[in-house]
Amino acid sequence: MPGNKAVEYVGPGKVAVATIDYPRLELADGPGVNPANVGRKCPHGVILKVIATNICGSDQHMVRGRTTAPTGLVLGHEITGEVVEAGPGVEFIKVGDIVSAPFNIACGRCRNCKERKTGICENVNPDRPGSAYGYVDMGGWVGGQAQYVMVPYADFNLLRFPDREQAMDKILDLTMLSDIFPTGYHGAYTAGVTTGSTVYVAGAGPVGLASAHSAQLLGAAVVIVGDMNPERLAQARSFGCETIDLRTDAPLTDMVAEILGEPEVDAAVDCVGFEAKGHGAGAGEAPATVLNDIMTVSRAGASLGVPGLYVTGDPGGIDDEAKIGSLRVRLGLGWAKSHALTTGQCPVMKYNRQLMMAILHDRCHIAKAVNATPIPLDDAPNGYRDFDKGVARKFVLDPHGMLANRKAA
Repeated sequence: MPGNKAVEYVGPGKVAVATIDYPRLELADGPGVNPANVGRKCPHGVILKVIATNICGSDQHMVRGRTTAPTGLVLGHEITGEVVEAGPGVEFIKVGDIVSAPFNIACGRCRNCKERKTGICENVNPDRPGSAYGYVDMGGWVGGQAQYVMVPYADFNLLRFPDREQAMDKILDLTMLSDIFPTGYHGAYTAGVTTGSTVYVAGAGPVGLASAHSAQLLGAAVVIVGDMNPERLAQARSFGCETIDLRTDAPLTDMVAEILGEPEVDAAVDCVGFEAKGHGAGAGEAPATVLNDIMTVSRAGASLGVPGLYVTGDPGGIDDEAKIGSLRVRLGLGWAKSHALTTGQCPVMKYNRQLMMAILHDRCHIAKAVNATPIPLDDAPNGYRDFDKGVARKFVLDPHGMLANRKAA
């Protein structure tokens, strides 16, 4: 049986590559595994040889020590791989298939799954609806920043790519289907972006860039991206976005007006989440900033997409309220403007097949938009360090050396 190297959370600011057990079709005890899930048998699951697995901003929240993640937790929820073993209950997915695994783990049997709300499956996390690989308080399913990983409910969860050669040719784009591209698209879609829309996207990290590219795909006339990181703003401009540098002290509405001729947009998306900072040079953490911004800058009657992560437990929160996810949001403003707001995990399966087709037929270039950058699995600690510094890259881990010399098209 082959070995299995994986990326583990060691403690605040630290990850390490370690050797872990080769996966089985059963959930074993380990760091972060919910006791009620220990011993859970998965005859409906498969073992994937991981082709590509990405470092996500949600992982970075844990690595910064901003969640209750235990040490030793195997990270990674963005997984693309080849099926090397299928359980006896798997009927349609076959050994040799190259597939994308949505970061949501979903049973396909519960009420929410049947209503396409796969981000809040009722049967995979004993504590509350919703689960994900390698993530704190999500049931304890082992993460996919590894050479091999087990995926349960494979027939329901996995998106099979129709042609192996074509998939490998576009693998840096297709690996974004497990999370970042559908999540960014979900933010733009739930914000009501359509033909001719003006859009404000808060945050130029990978999810913000994916949301901006998604807004373009949906037909937006103007997409404005706001951030404090000049390198990331330059990346947004590289594919046609307008940008706002939030290190300046000018009101956001004034900066929007300079671009559009009016101080508000048709739709807005929060791609930052709970580690948001205030505006201006040297601004400190102010976790409700972006939520209040998108209400301020959106027209009355607008919809707001919030794919940015908010948590119920934040040991590093700026006050006791923030530590439990209670933020000073100007709900009265949103109420007065009749805003509709969509939060929570993106239900990846609602979008991933259509986005796959857009990739395969060259209707979008998500890897280029987010500056996908392959690195060896052993370089994961450096990838996390550089990502935390704010580089304008989406790091794609390459556990088996299958991405050598591949670049975003």
